[in-house]
Amino acid sequence: MLDVVTIGRASVDLYGAQVGGRLEDMGSFRKYVGGSPTNIAAGCARLGLRAALVTRVGDEHMGRFVREELAREGVDVRGVRTDPERLTALVILGIRDRDTFPLIFYRENCADMALCEDDIDPALIAEARAVVATGTHLSHPRTEAAVLKALRLAGEAGARRALDIDYRPNLWGLGGHGDGESRYAESAAVTARLQAHLPLFDLIVGTEEEFHIAGGTTDTVAALRAVRALTGAVLVCKRGAAGAVAFPGAIPERLEDGEAGPGFAVEVFNVLGAGDGFMAGLLKGWLEDAPWGEALRIANACGALAVSRHGCTPAYPSAAELDFFLQRGVVRPDLRHDEALEQIHWSTTRHGRFDALRVFAFDHRAQMEALEGATPERIGAFKRLCLRAAREVAGGREGYGILCDGRLGRDALHEAAGTGLWIGRPAEWPGSRPLRLEPELGPDGGGLGEWPLSHVVKVLCFCHPDDDARLWAEQEETLRRLFAAARRHRLEVLLEVIPSKVGPVEDDTTARIVDRVYGWGLYPDWWKLEPFRTEGAWRAACEAIGRHDPHVRGVVVLGLEAPAAELEASFALAAREPLVKGFAVGRTIFGAAARLWMRGAITDAEAVAQMAERYGALCAAWDRARAAAGRGEAA
Repeated sequence: MLDVVTIGRASVDLYGAQVGGRLEDMGSFRKYVGGSPTNIAAGCARLGLRAALVTRVGDEHMGRFVREELAREGVDVRGVRTDPERLTALVILGIRDRDTFPLIFYRENCADMALCEDDIDPALIAEARAVVATGTHLSHPRTEAAVLKALRLAGEAGARRALDIDYRPNLWGLGGHGDGESRYAESAAVTARLQAHLPLFDLIVGTEEEFHIAGGTTDTVAALRAVRALTGAVLVCKRGAAGAVAFPGAIPERLEDGEAGPGFAVEVFNVLGAGDGFMAGLLKGWLEDAPWGEALRIANACGALAVSRHGCTPAYPSAAELDFFLQRGVVRPDLRHDEALEQIHWSTTRHGRFDALRVFAFDHRAQMEALEGATPERIGAFKRLCLRAAREVAGGREGYGILCDGRLGRDALHEAAGTGLWIGRPAEWPGSRPLRLEPELGPDGGGLGEWPLSHVVKVLCFCHPDDDARLWAEQEETLRRLFAAARRHRLEVLLEVIPSKVGPVEDDTTARIVDRVYGWGLYPDWWKLEPFRTEGAWRAACEAIGRHDPHVRGVVVLGLEAPAAELEASFALAAREPLVKGFAVGRTIFGAAARLWMRGAITDAEAVAQMAERYGALCAAWDRARAAAGRGEAA
């Protein structure tokens, strides 16, 4: 069953990355999904509701992006149709100042405006507890018919029906292409079209201006009364900084006499998409049958978080983040600079889950360069063979990945894109201590801006708790720069530490490093740790990680070129810890094949077969260890 089905616009938003200038002056843009019902569906999914979207996208790159991004957000995309003739809608927008948000709609004959009655699947609608329509798709006879069919089916199934008025005059043909920012234009035709359908809804949501167009007057109370005369729906009026008010019954003399929920005093950074975040929160409260004061409290919190960040869908909170915010409240009004809140937002809205991760690591550079017969060209060719072996073992299944560098392994790295493999990529200069970054990244890690968002930044830091203060200070400075750059470019980080290469280790050695890293305010998404020999070492390290970051992705075990039998024994210990999700092993898999292949002693096919056999054996060993620990079935 589904909680919510939304229907209507789906677009790609290109958000100006620079703030405080005209669109004409923007130098770069960030790409997000957009469109009111698309945003609402994603916002609902983040809050734990089972959401689906009904729309159309083009049969091209942007259409695939919308479909894939929604799936990553947890939105059911069965109702997303692919239009073979039309392009996915596009919006270019920016943040100029607190009150000015220029945007241009590229929606001429776009895919979602071709939505028709045949696109409405009765079985999908029958699964929904609520169907949510938005105003734009009532503006054209074809899309209007599709929306009305969905509403009729919802009514027959006993589902709730909601309308987000979502009035954009530009999308009703009022105003020119440069008027996308306009939120109100009087139109008797639009008012008549909306009023014809208001009786169909149980919940109607809009700003004061949107109720003005629905009610046919710019007197807000009079407009609400005009709407009330046509429908018994609960009316929710959004009033910006003044909060929101619900009217389950008669409209009082003053807006303030409606049912209100507490608001949040936050800095307004970006109002675009805030109403969709508000709607997602309101739907959560509505479907949970919360009192209107509590439903509006949830909605106001979601709206407050949305206005504080860049973008629409990416700004919306997860359920965990919402709970944290509601319990703790506002510490500083510019929420995007609230470090605790931003860390929870980042760590609970990352895409994908990894209950198991089996990684073939061939990001080695210095070790391969030292092999007899190795040249940069041959190393690059061999890394492509490594990728072939990884893909052969993975067989398109989830939970498999690679570590590959972009200097010697660039071709393999590019070839891996879109294969479904988890991809990690090293950032450190091989063997450096104190840590130095690969030259391609620049001194501040700015080169990460060229990396695909699907790449995870892997950094190996040779360190030990007993290192002197000066060395620790240098390592800390480099890691801080790298972590800041990675977060700025929306990339996850895997931190690898190997204290045994530096000095003697005890059960608490790695745990002490973990405490130090978190003490700096750095939160690795992943940890890569050496294969400890004792249960106590694993327990100490994992308890330290979990204590600091309950939302961490997890831990993978590195290999250190250990024999397969030795690694399997270490897997048995590691698999007992729930935080350990798998392994990232390299030379144990490719070492022998690389030495032979570089000398010309074996063929490409023989090298791939040998590596696939070893990688597959390690995967099976990890799965057996998980099964023995009660965490999964053996392969």
